[in-house]
Amino acid sequence: MDPEESFRIIEKQDVTPISNIDLRQLSEIYDEHDIYLSIYIPTASKEKMDLSSSYLTSRLRAIRKALPKDLAQSFESTMDLIGERLEWKPIHGERGRVIFASEPLGFLHVYRLGVDVDPFIALDTSPFLLPLAKLNDDYEDFGILLVDSQEARKYIIRSDIVTMKKGPSIDLMNKHKRGGMSQMRFNRLRRGSIEAFVDMVVEEIRSRGDWKEMRGLIIAGPGDAKKKVRDALPQEIRNIVIGLIDVEMDISPGDLLKKGKVVAAEDERKEEQAMAEQLREAVLKGLPVAYGAAEVKNALNIGKVRSLLILENTSIPGWICERCQFIKERTTPPKACPNCGGPTSIVDVVEELYELAQRSGAEVEFIKEHAFLESIGGIGALLRY
Repeated sequence: MDPEESFRIIEKQDVTPISNIDLRQLSEIYDEHDIYLSIYIPTASKEKMDLSSSYLTSRLRAIRKALPKDLAQSFESTMDLIGERLEWKPIHGERGRVIFASEPLGFLHVYRLGVDVDPFIALDTSPFLLPLAKLNDDYEDFGILLVDSQEARKYIIRSDIVTMKKGPSIDLMNKHKRGGMSQMRFNRLRRGSIEAFVDMVVEEIRSRGDWKEMRGLIIAGPGDAKKKVRDALPQEIRNIVIGLIDVEMDISPGDLLKKGKVVAAEDERKEEQAMAEQLREAVLKGLPVAYGAAEVKNALNIGKVRSLLILENTSIPGWICERCQFIKERTTPPKACPNCGGPTSIVDVVEELYELAQRSGAEVEFIKEHAFLESIGGIGALLRY
């Protein structure tokens, strides 16, 4: 399917969170011919850019040698379209760059990322999304609420991009002056003010609504204010709290991010393992599942997949018909598709399954390690029915 007119040109001039990239719409784009060039470039340092440049030069040379003559011109025109974008100096915060391009279709997407990427280049019938999908899974958005009994600050972390939003604050010492006041009354008024402040913080989180876009929320700070805030949250928000951490209020954003990422990574690992165990138990109990590339592909084609589980670094060679999208794993492609006579090309079947999942609205989870998932070929799916 050709890209919609409004989706043909996207050139981001600032660092873009991966969750802002429309992977689903990108997955719906494909052609019968290898006219989409996908390039991933690390830009974190001059050394990495130099290594990437050497890799790209080698890969482009190999692609030119392998290209059939009828596609050589479109490839060169796409390289002209990309032009100097390969050489752009990185902007502040940029650590990686992703380019998808096809000059015959007037298609060009350029994204600057705040996370490290590995150098990669592919010429295919569609944008190659698997590296970006894995990064999106590794760097899901989360929030950190830094709070004590007098001040709250909220940090939103999106692909290692940190945004701070000032929250409510009170000055207890100026609000309740001690002069002539009994210690008991002072303590009572102070407790009342802290409770009112906690209510203000909770209402600020609830009313903003951005918690709905977060994978999880971490509450940090000294003392027990963070526990009070957690316990006062509405249940639907409390459900996304993934940890409490003890830190001082003057902690730097960089150090806070490091501590938050440790908690978020551990929570992600637990969730991955829970999903893989759910698949294993479903197989044992005869519940609706599919495993292995062939079964999963068939389930995706008819929209039965609720969650697609992919063992990280799994790669399955195969081929696809670029006309009817028929996929066959672990075989050499025929000259023409046996179903429709359309052209075929070699693919990584995992990439094609990921794109099918995106098109059908299935959840995709990359699992770093799990013995059962490995034993069934690295691909499994929990089905809707």
